[in-house]
Amino acid sequence: MGIKENILKLLDELPPGVELVAAAKKRTPDEVLQAVEAGARVIGENYVQEAEKACAAIGNKAVWHMIGRLQKNKVKKAVALFDMIETVDSVDLAREIDKRCAEAGRVMPVLVEVNSGREEQKAGVLPENAEALIREISHLPNIQVMGLMTMGPRFGDPEDSRPYFVITRRLFDRIKALKFPDVEMKYLSMGMTNSYRIALEEGATLVRVGTKIFGGRG
Repeated sequence: MGIKENILKLLDELPPGVELVAAAKKRTPDEVLQAVEAGARVIGENYVQEAEKACAAIGNKAVWHMIGRLQKNKVKKAVALFDMIETVDSVDLAREIDKRCAEAGRVMPVLVEVNSGREEQKAGVLPENAEALIREISHLPNIQVMGLMTMGPRFGDPEDSRPYFVITRRLFDRIKALKFPDVEMKYLSMGMTNSYRIALEEGATLVRVGTKIFGGRG
């Protein structure tokens, strides 16, 4: 099946209240445009430079999410491109986003990335530190904390992801119950091609799917 058919099948499968993020890492602007024209509303990009090319071709036909690790020296460009940054995992990064958004006269919705699997090679704040991070960055006037994001294992048995998602969902519910001022716990971004069905069972409201839409990356 092609990109259009894959998108339509996925959208039909997702329950109400869940949004598909078409993960466009290493995809061409033409492939991304096909996804948008098939009904993908949100495009997730891992790299600022790839997002620049895709945004130039597609623009405001899509909503743009940063779903990769964001370096501080790329924040100024990211703030100009993205509608949401899903990968905030430090006070320093949040402050840089806040500063650049203040210069641009905007407020950036962000998700806090949680390293629920405690994997050294992955970004994200450890679960026990997420509440303190949110408490500290929630006062920044030009960002809006909107929820949490986590990564499960990319390969292997999808069930291996479930403990990560359970941890993150419990954390999401706990922080939501605290009702921090200026924090709206609306989005729980979990699951990729290999694991999005498990993520849905565990309460994801955003799923980041790439290979199932675009095919393998060669």
